[in-house]
Amino acid sequence: MSPTVDDLRNEIRESVGRYERIESTGFTKEALAAICEALDCDLATEPTPPKSEMRAATRRAVGADPDNGGAFRKADLKAIAAAIREM
Repeated sequence: MSPTVDDLRNEIRESVGRYERIESTGFTKEALAAICEALDCDLATEPTPPKSEMRAATRRAVGADPDNGGAFRKADLKAIAAAIREM
């Protein structure tokens, strides 16, 4: 069975030291900053940049199209989770 988007988000959250969320929600700025740090994105996370910049940097770090726009799609989440697992 393929993991759901919520499963992937929670796996990523837990992998970067954030907490699992029961409800379905996107990443907070803090969670995105933690993901950027875990993937060693070329992006300063202090002060916290806009979410769009952190999503673009994360997509670049996993070889996805950084100009793909808003929230992560399932394919993005799979690539992020795989990259974090390899670390």
